[in-house]
Amino acid sequence: MSQLTLLSPLGELTVSENGGAIVALDWGRGRDQERTPLLAAAVAQLQDYFDGTREIFDLPLAPSGTDFQKRVWASLRAIPAGQTRSYGDLARQLGSAARAIGQANGSNPIPILIPCHRVVGAGGALGGYSGGEGPSTKQWLLDHERRAYGSRAEPVSELPLGLSRVGQRGTMLR
Repeated sequence: MSQLTLLSPLGELTVSENGGAIVALDWGRGRDQERTPLLAAAVAQLQDYFDGTREIFDLPLAPSGTDFQKRVWASLRAIPAGQTRSYGDLARQLGSAARAIGQANGSNPIPILIPCHRVVGAGGALGGYSGGEGPSTKQWLLDHERRAYGSRAEPVSELPLGLSRVGQRGTMLR
C-alpha cells in the first residue's frame, strides 16, 4: 500500500492507495511514503479543499466495509459542502436506525473525502467525530466549509478549537 502525507490546517494527514484507489485517510504521518500519480492528485485536491477552492473530490475511492457501511458512505458523499444532515435524516433515507448510521459514520476509513463530518445530531448538536482531535476537528471542518462555500447549513454548537494553522495552504511532506 502506497502512502503520501500532507501538512494541512489540521496537522499531518496521510492518504493511502491500494489497487488504483484511495483506501484510507489517517491523521498523522504514514511510514511508507511514495508519490504515485493518484496520491499526488489526492494531495492536490485536499490542498484545494483546505484553500476553499474545491467542494467535490474527483478520486477513485475504495473504502473497505460492509454493504451497509458502503451505502451510508455513498449517502455522505451526496451531502454538499457547507451543509449537514442529521443521523436521523440519513436513517430515514436508508431505512435504518440512527445508531447504525453513527456506527457506520465512525467506521469511515476515508474521512474528509467521504465527509462524515457533515452528519450532526438531532437539533444540530455536533455529535462525535473519530478523526483528528475529535469534535473540535469536526467543528473546524464544518466552519471551514461554511466560510469557503457559503452558509448553507445550520450552525452547530461552537467548541474551542486550539488549531493554529487555520487558513494556511497544506503542503506535501516527503
